[in-house]
Amino acid sequence: MSDEDLPPATPGELDAVELLIDDWLARQRDENPVIQAVERDTETGERRWFVRLVGEQKGVFSVWFHLRQRSLHVETYVMPAPMENYAEFYEHLLRRNRRTFGMSFCIGEEEAIYLHGHVPVRWVDDACLDRLLGSSYAYVEQFFRPAMRIGFASVFRPADE
Repeated sequence: MSDEDLPPATPGELDAVELLIDDWLARQRDENPVIQAVERDTETGERRWFVRLVGEQKGVFSVWFHLRQRSLHVETYVMPAPMENYAEFYEHLLRRNRRTFGMSFCIGEEEAIYLHGHVPVRWVDDACLDRLLGSSYAYVEQFFRPAMRIGFASVFRPADE
């Protein structure tokens, strides 16, 4: 089912979900040690949040939440387009998509690699938000370094080779 097949949320439903996300993120900012910062998009008038996370494999990265009329979209910039080993790199990510739940790797702006997912507005609750943020963190941490070693192999090759 695509987003277009879902009935649009009412303005009241969107306001309630927006408040739920605001409250959840405030608690996460105070309680979750991997969250470095939480910001709201105040310039465009859209319902968007930016969550900066501190990882081990990928030092710092952001997860973007974007509440739309029918669904909540989640996106994370993972890495730039590969410099080499293109077929192996994209095969690696496509195979990883089989192991992800509710999110998938995709190509975005400037051929960069993103992790993307979305859920219907009516599914959004604390558990759903926990799952989306946790999955974003886990998938970036799990798959970032192996993908970098394929797509940027010459950078990771020891100097004595």
